[in-house]
Amino acid sequence: MQERTALEGQLTGIGKIERELEDQIGMIELGESENDDGVVLEAENALNALKKDVARQELEALLSGEADKFNSYLEVHAGAGGTESQDWASMLLRMYTRWAEKRGFKVEYLEETQGEEAGIKSATVQISGHNAYGWLKTEAGVHRLVRISPYDSNARRHTSFSSVAIFPVVDNSIKIDIAESDVRVDTMRSGGAGGQHVNKTESAVRLTHIPTGVAVVCQAGRSQHKNKAQAWDMLRARLYEIELKKREEKAAADQAAKTDIGWGHQIRSYVLQPYQMVKDLRTGVQTSDTSGVLDGDLDDFMAATLAQKAFGTTPGAIEDVD
Repeated sequence: MQERTALEGQLTGIGKIERELEDQIGMIELGESENDDGVVLEAENALNALKKDVARQELEALLSGEADKFNSYLEVHAGAGGTESQDWASMLLRMYTRWAEKRGFKVEYLEETQGEEAGIKSATVQISGHNAYGWLKTEAGVHRLVRISPYDSNARRHTSFSSVAIFPVVDNSIKIDIAESDVRVDTMRSGGAGGQHVNKTESAVRLTHIPTGVAVVCQAGRSQHKNKAQAWDMLRARLYEIELKKREEKAAADQAAKTDIGWGHQIRSYVLQPYQMVKDLRTGVQTSDTSGVLDGDLDDFMAATLAQKAFGTTPGAIEDVD
């Protein structure tokens, strides 16, 4: 029944687009017959807007995975390299929070461990909004930064790595059974920045799922009880995400479509010196607008990855999406 309703809605949307297309073509023909450039220009602008709307709907149609509709957890972990990598991790965290804010999504900090001198060692946030997981799942992997280090007195170029993990916030309709005997519970003092993000009381909770080694930390709440409950939700979400990936990998005909996350599987390079370029190593999409990307302009990269996964290539219509 739900599939039929969805199909009917899709057909209704297609009919609306066809009518709009016919109307605007008619307006152009009318304007040309009457030598009215204003009418022609207005109709052409409407057609360009319609083209972008169709491209967006095409992308939304790709977000049909089992968990795509859910909110998302996002974890950032600094790689080896000390202060340089920790600063890069903080830049990535800002990039994703800016992306979320531009979409009107809600961002909630759950854990943040600061570096000794600058940046962060790790952080976990929850991003809530329409199809948050569906979009963000394209960002899981290792991100590489090349720049002249602001922490190097000799102004040498440095290469840094940080990893991003994405997993869905599961709702009550998803049943994930975890034996309490399989989970180790540790409590500790919160180690974040305080203020608007996290507090520094003896309330942080870490849960470790012994069979898989998966560990989650929550320190956002002011009570240990609240943090423990949130940590259990995060752990269930992580194990659910692992199961989703197993299904995807089993069904994938192409090895390249797998979503393995590891230090040898970097997905994107961000080069700030000697030239400026951000390039996705999976799709080949690139831009010289590094400041825009680091300020959250990620839609082109996400769209291309979704399209590649669905079609094996990047539709040209995506390039026209703002």
